[in-house]
Parts: sequence; structure tokens; C-alpha cells
Amino acid sequence: MGQDTATPLKRGGGGGGATLPTTTANGGGGRTRVSSLIPPRRQIHRTFNNIKITILCGFVTILVLRGYIGVNLGTSDADAVNQHLIEETNRILSEIRSDNDPDDLTDTEINPNVTYTLGPKITNWDEERKIWLDRNPDFPNYVNGKARILLVTGSPPNPCDNAIGDHYLLKSIKNKIDYCRLHGIEIVYNMAHLDKELAGYWAKLPLIRRLMLSHPEVEWIWWMDSDALFTDMVFQLPLSKYDGYNLVIHGYPDLLFDQKSWIALNTGSFLFRNCQWSLDLLDVWAPMGPKGPVRDEAGKILTANLKGRPAFEADDQSALIYLLISQKDQWMNKVFVENSYYLHGYWAGLVDRYEEMIEKYHPGLGDERWPFVTHFVGCKPCGSYGDYPVERCLSSMERAFNFADNQVIKLYGFGHRGLLSPKIKRIRNETVTPLEFVDQYDIRRPVHGSSGSRS
Repeated sequence: MGQDTATPLKRGGGGGGATLPTTTANGGGGRTRVSSLIPPRRQIHRTFNNIKITILCGFVTILVLRGYIGVNLGTSDADAVNQHLIEETNRILSEIRSDNDPDDLTDTEINPNVTYTLGPKITNWDEERKIWLDRNPDFPNYVNGKARILLVTGSPPNPCDNAIGDHYLLKSIKNKIDYCRLHGIEIVYNMAHLDKELAGYWAKLPLIRRLMLSHPEVEWIWWMDSDALFTDMVFQLPLSKYDGYNLVIHGYPDLLFDQKSWIALNTGSFLFRNCQWSLDLLDVWAPMGPKGPVRDEAGKILTANLKGRPAFEADDQSALIYLLISQKDQWMNKVFVENSYYLHGYWAGLVDRYEEMIEKYHPGLGDERWPFVTHFVGCKPCGSYGDYPVERCLSSMERAFNFADNQVIKLYGFGHRGLLSPKIKRIRNETVTPLEFVDQYDIRRPVHGSSGSRS
């Protein structure tokens, strides 16, 4: 939070708090903006923190010097210094984790009777964007006939509850960078809460909207959760298939409309076209997400209307499913529900079959034979809770990462010693004709026919 010093207040328009809000506020730029200057109390608070960190570094320096040049502090004094260092370090880390700034401008009183908005209502984005693209030919939305894609992912601004969680976040972003590098996709990794009211799984909505409006040259915004990994590094999105559609999401129409299941779609990996339609959908999606009474009451309505949904606060996935069911005529003609490949692949049924896949199939298929994305739903490696034992989650994530990484480092002549091992081994010798191996193993080149073919 607090990255933007000019944070707008997010509420406007009218609406009752007794029903699930699904309409946007009326009017255009009716939001009140607060001062762009950082309040003096916050400046003083940050200055004192910086001074304390400087003192902390000074203590560390004294201890290091003591070990090298024999500074004599006495045993009791040294113990006191060490104890003070531990306490001060823990206190500063606690402040970082708590995200508790008394002067945070977004900690405003929430009125549940006022409909939440992501920002000023925009009604002419398609026209404005077209004019901008015409005036900026150096920033085309199509490059060599291919739509420009921006992959967006992220993680909370605070450290993980455990160090191993941060390690797997690093592996996850490395995996995504590899895929984007190989396929000419731009990537954004976000660690800031742009809107404190939309925390948790809702944080993606204000981020997606900001990126759409800030990058008119991008045709598709592709959201991907941090706990999802690319496991088919060859497969490419069949974008031509989605001409005429503005939202591409993995799911099953029968679960959506016949059973009204709360897992009919998965919002861990989906694509939004940069257009007015997408902004309109975000406008009616977001009002269910503000934390507190609004999110709690919306959760009750979602649980009452969606099959199998447990009783908990509103989440972005259930809210989207509810919208598409209740307002089918308004939205579904622009929604492509994809299940011919794994834009989202549930990990529990995939990670134990990787050896079988390696033996029988090849990358570039994207489906159950070689999943495009493996998504670790229910695993919380960065948090303190989850639906599965942490040991199972971490070992499965390690297998998925190495399964994908082998496809990348094969070009360099290496592979992992096993799917559970971070160590690598040489799989071929060096040669005086290296371009032969480039032609053979570079996964940017078409192999085994088209990426979407079924063999």
C-alpha cells in the first residue's frame, strides 16, 4: 500500500447495502482526491525508522569490528548489545509485516451503503485508445501480426511467513520470465496494494484496470496467480481463436450454467482484452470486493446461489461466476470459456504423472498430455495455512518447476538430476558444431507440428 502519494477516495454514487451491489456509480470524475503531499506525521515516522535502522547497522558494525580488532566490551555488555539487536530487528520486521501505518491515507471509514468504484467511469475508451494508437505508431498493439500481450502476476508486499515461501515465489517468477522471454511477451510483477479495500484475491482488479489505462499499446492483459507455473514451455496461446471475444478463462459451460458450480471457472489464469467492455465488466465486478461488511454480505449471497460454495467472504472467482450467470445476456457473448488446453490445470491430478508424460508425449500439446499451466490451488507456500500439507505442496511445486525448467535448459545441454532435485547434470557433450543443437533443441522453433495439434 501507500505506493501512490495521491490515493483517490474510492466511493461514489448510491446503492443499498442490503443487496449484492452489481452496478457502478453514476457520473464521471466525481471522486475526491487527497493531497499529493506525504503528511508530516508520516514523514517523521519514516525518518525515525531510518534513524533506527542506521543505529542498528552501527551495532552490527561494532560487533563485526569486535571480532576482528578485539574491541573489549565485556561479556555482560556484549550480551546486552546482542539482545538489543535481536529485539530491535524483530520489532522492525514486525512493523514491515504488519503494514500498520497510522497515517495511511487509504484507512478511511467505509460506508457500506455507498457503492464502491474502481475509479471515474470511463465510457469512450475504445475511441480514445484508437486515437492514441494512431498517433503513436512506435507503440503498436500488434507486432508482426501478433497481438501484444502483458503477463501480470505478483505477491503481497510483506515477506512470507516462512523463508521457503519466498524461495518458491522466486522460482515462480523465474518460470514466468522464461516463458515470456521465449514467446515475446511482456511481464509485470506487482508487489504493491493499489487499493487497500481490495486486498487478497481481489487485488488483481485495480491492478488490471491501471495497466489497461496506462498501456494502451497492450492488446491483452493476462493475469496469472503466483502459485501457477508454466509447465509446457512450447505451447502458445491460440489468439486467433479469440477474435471477437474479450475475456478468455478456463472452465466448463455445463458446470457454469447447468450446475451453477462455484468452481465452474478459475480466475488464477485468464486474459482480458484491453477495451471498453473489459472496463465495464471490472466496474460491476469490483463492488463485491471491499473488505468488511460488503464482502461478508456478498459472500452470503454467493454461497446461497452457487452450488458447493462454503460459507466465507466474497472472492473474485465466485463473484465473476455469479455475474456471468445472473447477467448472462449482457456478458457471455464476449466470454470464451476455454477447456481444450490447460490455461488452468489443477496440480493434484498432474504432478504425479510427469514421468509418464515425458515417456509418452512431448511439449507443445498444452492439455492433459502435457499441461500448459499447473496451478497449485489450495497451497499457500507463502502463508501460514493451506488446504494441503505444506510438505506435499512444496515437493509438488519443485517437481513442476523442474519439469518446466528441463525444457528450457535442454538447449544448453543440461537437465535436472531428477524432478525433485535442484541439481543439474550434463546431458550431452560440447561440440564444434553447436548450431546443430540450436536447430534441434531451441523450443522457440516449431516442433512436432503445430502447438495445438493432437497426436
